[in-house]
Amino acid sequence: MGTVLDSHFLALTAIVTVIYQFIFFVITALFKIDQVTDFAGSTNFVIIALLTLILKSTWHFRQIVLTLLVVVWGLRLGIFLLMRILQWGEDRRFDEMRGNLVKLIVFWTLQAVWVWIVSLPLTVVNAASDGGGSLKPADVIGWTMWVFGFLIEAAADQQKLSFKNSPENRGKWCDVGVWKYSRHPNYFGEILLWWGIFVAASPVLEGAEYLVVFGPLFLTLLLLFVSGIPLLEASSDKKHGNLGPYRFYKKTTSPLVPLPREVYGNLPGWCKAVFLLELPFYSRNLPEEAAV
Repeated sequence: MGTVLDSHFLALTAIVTVIYQFIFFVITALFKIDQVTDFAGSTNFVIIALLTLILKSTWHFRQIVLTLLVVVWGLRLGIFLLMRILQWGEDRRFDEMRGNLVKLIVFWTLQAVWVWIVSLPLTVVNAASDGGGSLKPADVIGWTMWVFGFLIEAAADQQKLSFKNSPENRGKWCDVGVWKYSRHPNYFGEILLWWGIFVAASPVLEGAEYLVVFGPLFLTLLLLFVSGIPLLEASSDKKHGNLGPYRFYKKTTSPLVPLPREVYGNLPGWCKAVFLLELPFYSRNLPEEAAV
C-alpha cells in the first residue's frame, strides 16, 4: 500500500481533492447555496491527512502527531464555519457568484489548489517510509508553533462571533480579546500553525522535498495579498473609515502580529511597514483625514 500512483502521494491527493471539491461545486451551483463552501475546504484537509496516513501505514509517531494536528484544525475550523454560516444564512462573499458559473468555477478551482498546496508538508511526511527517523528539536518547535497558532485562531474566531452576535455591537468593528492586539489575529494563528506543520515536517525532507515550503508560503501570500487581509481591510475602511475611533484603532493596532497598542502605536511608519506588514495598500480605501 506504500505507493499509490506516485511515491509521495502527490497525484493521489490532487485527484482526491479535485473530486471532493467538484462534488461541492455541483451542489452549490445547482442549489445556489453558500453553507457548504468553507466546510468543503476545511474537511478536505482532514481527508488528505487521514488518507495518506492510512495508505502508507508506517504509523511513525511524527506522522501520527502531524496528522492529528491537521485533523483537529480542519474539524474545528470546518464545524465552526458551518455553524456560523447556518446561523447567518448566507455568505456575502458569494453575492456576485451565485448566478455566475464562471466565477464559481474559478473559486472552487482556487480552493482545490489551496487545499492541495497547503497540505504538501503533511502529505510528504506521511509518504515517508520511516517517518523521517527519530524525533528532532524541530518536531517540538513545530508542534509548539501549531499549539499557539491554533489557540489564537480558535480564540479569535469565537470572540468575533460572540461580538457580532451581540445586538449592541451591530455596525461596529471587533476590538475585544485578541482583536485588541491584531486586526486579523485569526489569520496570524492560521499562518503560524501551518508554518509549525512545515517546521515539524522538516526532519523528513530531503532535496527537492523542501519545495513543500510552498505550502505555508502560499497560504501566507494568499492571506496577506489576495483573499484575506486586503479584502477585509477594504470592507472595514469603506464602512468605518470616516470615524475617528476607527482610524485610531487602525493606527494603533497591528495588522497581523499581535502586539500591545502602546507598543505598535508608537512605532515609526517604516518599521510598521517593513517588520510588521502594515502595507500601504491595506489603507487605499481609507478616506483622506481631511474628510473626517
